[in-house]
Amino acid sequence: MRHAPIFALSAALLGALGPARAQTCQASSPEQRVMLVELYTSEGCNSCPPADRWLSTLKDRPRVMAAAFHVDYWDRLGWADRFASPRHTERQAAQQRSAGAGFSYTPQVLVNGRDWRGWPTLPKDDTAAVVGIALQRQSGPRVAVELTALRGAPPRLALWWALLEDGHVSQVSAGENVGVTLRHDHVVRQYGQAPAWDAATGARQALALSAPRLGEGGRKLRLLVVVTDALTGAPLQAAQLDC
Repeated sequence: MRHAPIFALSAALLGALGPARAQTCQASSPEQRVMLVELYTSEGCNSCPPADRWLSTLKDRPRVMAAAFHVDYWDRLGWADRFASPRHTERQAAQQRSAGAGFSYTPQVLVNGRDWRGWPTLPKDDTAAVVGIALQRQSGPRVAVELTALRGAPPRLALWWALLEDGHVSQVSAGENVGVTLRHDHVVRQYGQAPAWDAATGARQALALSAPRLGEGGRKLRLLVVVTDALTGAPLQAAQLDC
């Protein structure tokens, strides 16, 4: 699946785009930090289906957002996961030290950037947000993103984003899961990053993303936006748009 790349806009240029055509298609982050759950999984891993099923149960959990990154290092065992990407594998490897895991494995769950082996339970987190995120669809695939550094924000911020799909079903005919029907939600179909920027309390950063409303087979695409500490990579806040 290919979409147009991320592109940055200055606040002045973003304002010049004019009012949004669909005023109701917008989302903003809450006052508390969202709990971000990342699952690193593969259709070629026979211990992954329970984690995939568990991730699907998080769709209606308040203040919880999830993303399933399918990795490609299991493909060599005879079943090529069509959702897998080397970029997802690289992302998992890059987070080894900061996540506290020390190595890559599947299924791996990260909660707010840290290795979490306590699933299917989740930790409690009422941390106040240090970043505000506002998303608004403009016209077509264009989504305006406004980021506000709040009290306690680190001096430099960064951002990653993903387009997610739900409702996928795979009939596996080879590898460790041969003969198994797998169901997936929160599947990352595209993933990208924005350059880091300096942030002072109250400062705002504006950019835009190309995020089509529909993906494969007419499935609704959700845009997940995550702001991180540029130095450590730790997630600070997340928001998603599903319209």
